[in-house]
Amino acid sequence: MFGPEGPTLRELTVQALSSVEHGYDLLAPKFDHTPFRTPDAVLDSVAEALAPLGPFTDGLDLCCGTGAGTHLLTGLCRRGVTGVDFSAGMLDVARRRVPAADGPRVAWVRGDARALPFTAAFDLVVSFGAFGHFLPRELPGLFGQVRSVLRPGGRFAFPVFAPPGPAHPGFWTLLGFDAVMRLRNALWRPPFVMYYRTFRLSAVLRELERAGLAVELGVLPGFGRRADGSPRARLVVARRADAAPLGGQPAAGSVNS
Repeated sequence: MFGPEGPTLRELTVQALSSVEHGYDLLAPKFDHTPFRTPDAVLDSVAEALAPLGPFTDGLDLCCGTGAGTHLLTGLCRRGVTGVDFSAGMLDVARRRVPAADGPRVAWVRGDARALPFTAAFDLVVSFGAFGHFLPRELPGLFGQVRSVLRPGGRFAFPVFAPPGPAHPGFWTLLGFDAVMRLRNALWRPPFVMYYRTFRLSAVLRELERAGLAVELGVLPGFGRRADGSPRARLVVARRADAAPLGGQPAAGSVNS
């Protein structure tokens, strides 16, 4: 599953018994050789969908890991790109793997997405594969933080993939993984928050709107459709509205659909 350059079973076990921060510090040197790293096909598809919405001046890669999304932003932003992550190990790898170029300046910041150390300084915030590390009750605070670092009219974008149905083996794999993680966190400290089935699209859209973000939901082409005809991959683009609404249903728009 991980190949010869990826982590061993022992290394993964040690990681899983650590805190999220320390676990990723340990995994960082081999992270890009695991399935956890966002595939290039996803990154390219998101970049293609976002390009017509620009140009952007400054971008933020939220929970940047080893910098795959940060590198994507260097092709979309004119002045500056920042990657933020709370794992020093992941940031060390990112600094080496996202070279400084003639384009926008690149900065790396160690910080917690739930308490971002920025003002309203970004036109575009992206995130890839990080939301399993946040519990549902943390989403309002997380999205509030994102809104606070966006300039008026700025956008927060991330891909969402449809979960497999009960007839697919992947459904039971993810269900089993989450069950094991819940058992591990009940018996072992510190906790390692990583769940695959807590990030439900309907709840996410609702919380984005409550945070004062106007939501558009588009389709990422190239990933096919499920048996019921719904797309396997969508792109959520949430724009900072002038004022935070009290609630209601999010608006479903279209981004590169």
